[in-house]
Amino acid sequence: MATGKRTTGQNRSNAEKNSALLNYDTATVKKVREQMLEEKYLSAVSDFFKMLGDETRMKIIHALAHNELCVTDLAAALEMTQSAVSHQLKLLRMAHQVKSRREGKSIYYSLDDQHVIDIVDEALIHIRHTMKETE
Repeated sequence: MATGKRTTGQNRSNAEKNSALLNYDTATVKKVREQMLEEKYLSAVSDFFKMLGDETRMKIIHALAHNELCVTDLAAALEMTQSAVSHQLKLLRMAHQVKSRREGKSIYYSLDDQHVIDIVDEALIHIRHTMKETE
């Protein structure tokens, strides 16, 4: 028969109940939650890596890491159509990974800043390291 009074167990917070049920350390979980990136930054970082997650865009970024190039030169170097290269450049430009400048009738593209290539270089170091481990 229920009396309306809560027992000690019923007064505990949901976090404490879950901690007891799932056997996790509430202090550790609280600390991790406090250190988590804000949602706006998580979303921006995720979008940044989505741009890098496309093989065609990675080819363009790699080519631009070495030279400033126009669409025609990029298309020839990557053996792609100018239309396909232009489409990918538009996406990269909107993501602030590539910038452009006009010279006469031509538009030249380069990486927006050194951070883009630094991140790609770090990824390559990691990939090469893990590939050596599996050989």
